[in-house]
Amino acid sequence: MKLQRKNRLRALSLGAVAVSGALALTACGSDDTGGSGDGGGTTAASGSIKCDDAKGQLLANGSSAQQNAIDAWVKQFAAACKDVQINYKPEGSGAGITAFTQGQVAFAGSDSALKPEEVTAAKDVCKGGTPIDLPMVGGPIAVGYNVPGVDNLVLDASTLAKIFDSKIKTWNDKAIKALNPDAKLPSTKIQPFHRSEDSGTTDNFTKYLKAASPADWKYEGGKAWQAEGGQSASGSAGLAQNVKQTAGAISYFELSYAKDGVNTVDLKTEAAKPVEATVDNATKAISEAKVVGTGKDLALELNYKPTADGAYPITLVTYEIVCDKGNKAETLPATKAFLTYIASEDGQKLLAEADYAPIPEEIIAKVRTTIADLS
Repeated sequence: MKLQRKNRLRALSLGAVAVSGALALTACGSDDTGGSGDGGGTTAASGSIKCDDAKGQLLANGSSAQQNAIDAWVKQFAAACKDVQINYKPEGSGAGITAFTQGQVAFAGSDSALKPEEVTAAKDVCKGGTPIDLPMVGGPIAVGYNVPGVDNLVLDASTLAKIFDSKIKTWNDKAIKALNPDAKLPSTKIQPFHRSEDSGTTDNFTKYLKAASPADWKYEGGKAWQAEGGQSASGSAGLAQNVKQTAGAISYFELSYAKDGVNTVDLKTEAAKPVEATVDNATKAISEAKVVGTGKDLALELNYKPTADGAYPITLVTYEIVCDKGNKAETLPATKAFLTYIASEDGQKLLAEADYAPIPEEIIAKVRTTIADLS
């Protein structure tokens, strides 16, 4: 059964993801790791992490999409580099970029590449350098739903656009019936939820709607939600929680948040069969991405209309945003050590366990080279 397979995948993530973001992100280390306790101590799980001169507090802010990945990474990094404290606030991509351009954080996480005006705004922070996008986390944006009695649901871009634009209002609408002829769809009112704050997840989700069904999604797109109607919630965790507790609800969030019984939509594309939101299927789509950044910037252009069988079209890539030159001397060693680890083979391996997609090798290799040259 598809639902059983999804639950097995989600169960894997629980071992890799810290229960509390606040606890996991305070990377003070613990006494049960078996490390030496001298700042360079390691465990079997974190033996490949090089702390070098990393020490002090590392502040970061941004994408909630990558929070579960950050939690898993920090847990490992903390065991090795006990002189570093990492505090990542998942306040959304918009908040992260603002914090970065104001010089409040060492790096930011964003599910959208920097816009020209944001690059300009950060010039004063990157003394003698420029801010760059480093793709680090990939994955599917799952469409989670709560329709009692319906464990399998297929939707397409047109139907999703109309649902989130309040044009389709009940679950037994004829458009949904046509895609799900064998399902017992109730007349329950559809309750669409969207992000309340600026979000790269919103940006990527609406880019998909605009690219795949332009006739039904007339909005410009961007980090801020623009469509009429619906309800809002903060962060991907907030959206997932509302879906779980609200009959008739539907929303969008990263696959790592679709756990504890939350069902996800299979998407009808131009491929032969509807596509499930899985890490492997997202990787198939991300592999079609192109590097469009210039210089050391590694911003990607995603393909929201893949035709390959099994390619899941609603994907995102989360970037770590950092200065190529001009980083603060007191945080540079810790920043490089942490970014080096999460871009490493071991760091990327943790992603699949937490329902994220590793960045394709030809791209992550460029990321590693760029991190090594940060100054």
